[in-house]
Order: sequence, then C-alpha cells, then structure tokens
Amino acid sequence: MKRFFHKLQDQKVASFIYFFVLAYTILALVWWGVLLFWQSRQITDFERRNLDLRIDNTVHPVEYKLELQRIERDERMRTFKFFGEGGTFLGIILLGAFFVYRSIWKQIKLTRQQQNFMMAVTHELKSPIAAAKLNLETIRKHKLDPEKQQKLVENTIKETNRLDQLCNNILLASQLETERYKLFREPLDFSALLDCGVKELQARITSHTIIADLQPRIWVEGDKFMLQMVLNNLVENAVKYAPKQTVIKVRLYENGHMLKWQVSDEGPGVPPEERQRVFLKFYRIGNENTRKAKGSGLGLFLTKKIMEQHGAAIQVKDNTPKGACFEITWPLYSVQTA
Repeated sequence: MKRFFHKLQDQKVASFIYFFVLAYTILALVWWGVLLFWQSRQITDFERRNLDLRIDNTVHPVEYKLELQRIERDERMRTFKFFGEGGTFLGIILLGAFFVYRSIWKQIKLTRQQQNFMMAVTHELKSPIAAAKLNLETIRKHKLDPEKQQKLVENTIKETNRLDQLCNNILLASQLETERYKLFREPLDFSALLDCGVKELQARITSHTIIADLQPRIWVEGDKFMLQMVLNNLVENAVKYAPKQTVIKVRLYENGHMLKWQVSDEGPGVPPEERQRVFLKFYRIGNENTRKAKGSGLGLFLTKKIMEQHGAAIQVKDNTPKGACFEITWPLYSVQTA
C-alpha cells in the first residue's frame, strides 16, 4: 500500500515539474519573439539612416521612395516570419503538452483506481478470511454440539463462497476486457429467469423488499449465467446503498422497439457527474478509507461489459421520488418475444 502512496506522490512532483518546464518553455519562446522583433526594428532604423546618407530625397525622390518601400517590405516579411515560426512552435508545444498532460492524468487516475481497488479487495478479503479462521479455530478448540458445529461449518462455506466470487469477478473482468470470454447464447425465457432470480435474491436478502414487475413471456438470445450475474450485481449494488427496509424494484417491459430492464432503489442516487464513471473498472464513488459500503468496484464494470456483449446499453437515471435507476436498453431485433 505504501508503494501506491509513494507512486502517487511521485506523480504529483512530476506534474509540478512538467508544468514548470512548460511555462518556462513558453516564456522563453515569447522572449525569443520579442528579441527578434526588437532586432528587426533596429535593422529597419539602421537601413533608413543608411538610406538617408546614400540617397538625397530632394534630388532622387523616386529612387528614395522605392528603396524605402523595399526596407518596409523587408521589415513586414521579417515580422511575418517571426510570428509564423513562433506561432507554429507554440502550437506544436501546446499540442505536445496536451497529449503529455492527458497521459499523465490518465496515469494518475489509473493509480488512484488501483489504490482504491487494492484497499477494497483487502477489506473484502480480510473479512471472510477472518470469519472462516475464527469458525475453524472455534471448531478445533471447543467441543460443540452437532447443531452449533454445523452452523459454523455453513458460515465458513458461505465466507469461502464470497472469496470464490471475488476471485471469479477479477478473472472475468480480465477476460471481458480482453474479449477472451465468449458468450454461450441460447434461447431464454427472460421473464421467468428474472422472476426466479428475484425470488432467490429475496430469500437471501432480508434487509430489503425486492419487487418484480415483469412483462411475461419475453424471450431473449443470451448467456443465462451472465444475465443472472447482471441481476445479482444490480440488486446487490442497490442493497449496499439503499436504506434498510426500503424497496428495490426489478422491472421488465417493452417500449416501442426497445426492451427495457430496470433495477431501481430508494437510496441517495448517483450524482450526474458520476454516472459515467461508476461503470469504470475499479471505480467507486468516494474515498475507500471513509466508505461504509463494501465492494471491489467490479460489479458495475462487469454489468456494462456483459450487456454490451449482448448488444444492450446501460445507463443510470434518477428514480422517482428518490434513489437511482439502472436502466438497460435492449433493441428488440436482438431479442425474441413469445
């Protein structure tokens, strides 16, 4: 963890040096332009004085005028060249500075995301490992009746399942990002799939009420395992942030030429400026040190990737009267309605 903080600090120092060098380069270019402009004026003044010595304006007015026009034309050409070359160099410097700054900023964002991910995964790993270790030590050190021992074993299995799910999510995120995972598409009664999934989630989650509002007999061509994962991710995300004893609603319906799949909650909602970032890999709103909700920052990233492979799009909207609504839009040409 210290390595991430040192790396972030080094990037801040590098950013300061970068802006200092950029400002120094631009000032040097401007000063170079000013010096050349002064030099051009001095050359013009010298040539005019020399012209006055060589040609008498009262004796040869035409020749004097032509020579004066040449001197003024040369001055204009020098000025144009200075501004042209200076403007070109300035444009190249600013364009290069823009690309370098964008690369630095992307690296800083990546470092912060990696830092948040490491802290989140550390928290996610420590909790089930500590619980499983405590259960096993209790079983080893104490003679428990079969009922208590069975309960501890079941809790240990539950914690190891959490670890297994976290590892699977990390592996799946890598496969989806590199497009190595291929969907297993098959005709699915999507309405029945969601209805069964909601019932399973409600049996497991007792802190919230999960309501299903599903249009019947909607069939899709999709990956059953992946679509179940999307439902679990969206509902569990709502559970993390919505107050206890509130309602989480899963809705499925046709709207024109589109299929709409919504999961809405009554939580604090997602700020408008964060609605694109929440789907980034490892990204979570807020600071990992002060955040109360658990998670690795992979759930919504996986959800978006899975639905994109199904030809669908996902976005976050405001729920009415409050909360967030994750809406998946699926073109009807890619689904089947029975």
